[in-house]
Amino acid sequence: MSIITAGTICEGKLRSPGSIRIEGRIVGEIVAAQTVSIGSSGEVEGNVSAKTVTVGGKVSGGVLAQEKLVFESKAVVRGDVRAAKLVIDEGALFDGKCIMSDSKGMPSQIGSEVKPDLRRPDQK
Repeated sequence: MSIITAGTICEGKLRSPGSIRIEGRIVGEIVAAQTVSIGSSGEVEGNVSAKTVTVGGKVSGGVLAQEKLVFESKAVVRGDVRAAKLVIDEGALFDGKCIMSDSKGMPSQIGSEVKPDLRRPDQK
């Protein structure tokens, strides 16, 4: 597992053949073959794609979870999401659209399908 620790800021595209845990700040796209976990101090400005995505911090961008997407109680997600399974804990904030579909028809990452308009309505 690759870990981006609190206080770390990365800009650009982050790819992993395994799992990634984010406790710092990422500005750019994240693609992992297994799991992306965004901890309570983690912030992402960009799209996130993985088999399983867990958000405990902040995401501004699209999220694609081929198997399961979890918003923990302190999560703040602003962007469209697509997942086979979705769990939203009480207290989480989600501002966007959600598409649910089984994992068989799921693209491997955002961008391998028609990109959704990820801007919030007040930004259009």
